[in-house]
Amino acid sequence: MSAATTSNSPGKWVVLPHYAFAALAFVALSVLLLFSTDAFGGHYFHPKLLTLTHVAALGWATMLIFGALYQLLPVVLECRLYSEKLAVAAFAFLGVGSILLAWAFWNFELGWVLHVAACSLVIAFILFNINVAQTARKAPKWTVESDFIVTSAIWLLVTGLVGLLMAVNFTTPFLPVEHTHYLQLHAHIGMAGWFLLLIIGVGAKLIPMFLLAHHEDTKKLNWSYNLINAGLVLFIIDHLLFHTLLLPVYAALVVAGVALFLLYLREAAKTRQRQDIDLGMKQTFVALALLLLPLILVQVVSSRLALPQALLSSVYLVYGISVFLGFISALILGQTFKTLPFIVWMHAYEDYVGRFKTPLPKDIYSHALLRWQNISYLLGFILLVAGVLLGNEQVILAGAIGFTITSLLYTANVFHLLLHKAHDLKPFTYGNTKAA
Repeated sequence: MSAATTSNSPGKWVVLPHYAFAALAFVALSVLLLFSTDAFGGHYFHPKLLTLTHVAALGWATMLIFGALYQLLPVVLECRLYSEKLAVAAFAFLGVGSILLAWAFWNFELGWVLHVAACSLVIAFILFNINVAQTARKAPKWTVESDFIVTSAIWLLVTGLVGLLMAVNFTTPFLPVEHTHYLQLHAHIGMAGWFLLLIIGVGAKLIPMFLLAHHEDTKKLNWSYNLINAGLVLFIIDHLLFHTLLLPVYAALVVAGVALFLLYLREAAKTRQRQDIDLGMKQTFVALALLLLPLILVQVVSSRLALPQALLSSVYLVYGISVFLGFISALILGQTFKTLPFIVWMHAYEDYVGRFKTPLPKDIYSHALLRWQNISYLLGFILLVAGVLLGNEQVILAGAIGFTITSLLYTANVFHLLLHKAHDLKPFTYGNTKAA
């Protein structure tokens, strides 16, 4: 990152608490998974599965994305974050909302606690939208990455508003059709609109940057943006009004948009100047490979195939797992150790650069923990998916143990970074100048 970029960075108390909260949420998610192996044998509308999904989506993924984005927005948009106070307030509302929502779903208490949680989350999303939109307005130039990021924030707010309506509908029914109808809408807007668009927008900038690749042609990204949003908007209109059999077509538009993003990355990779791939980038490539699984399954679940009910339920569950515990979690596990070490290093050593010998960002976390984290994650994911498809509770438990080990290794490494402080620095000596 350039010096100009680091000078735009927000204070560490804006960014780092998000990483700490997300790491602890990942541990909580894994422990809850250990006690939920019995839930994978039924319908996806199960209190334990709802809890797991929302802890993964909000406490783990969205929390970490919020923190990372406050650090990365100045890099991607080349300007300072609009408001650090709004970011801190959004963190508080997102944290409280995530905890209350998890408690409400786990105990299936659908009253005022759920309502407060949903309101808290919507407030967090509104504050986040204001911060992102106002920051983008200050950017010296509007890019396709700006389109992805700003639009994803809007879809996040829409996801939250649909969730709030559903929360109210539990106690005061007013929606015209069954609850699962809106749950599908809520889930797909969140997955394609929020996570997918944001990851593409940020990834299109950061992955080539980490590979030292220079690829200026953004036509594929423009088409990717248009196709994904077209597929999502058409799906929403159809799902609410017409109920046609065209869902596979809308899903195909989204898949085509993702394919163009992957082609963009492949073309960028051909121009890369960095040949050595570290563990963080290897995990990122694993995440991109895992993305293929939900892209295939979305065609299956949208095609309304006449599959046996038990198999169809398993496919729905694997589809959700492949998104939250597959692609998104794998990407976070890898990219955390591409972004967090630099953030910590910058705050610890920025004032010493040029005067003292400082470690590199890659020297301040454990590569051994990261290696075992990546291995246990992949084993846990494969076992969990296999267990759900086979309907075998013991295999699911083995997968949950794998995720628990992963979360403990990840959290230990994250807190090792967060607690890092500069010490015993040796000054440079220049010419005849004696060390101080």
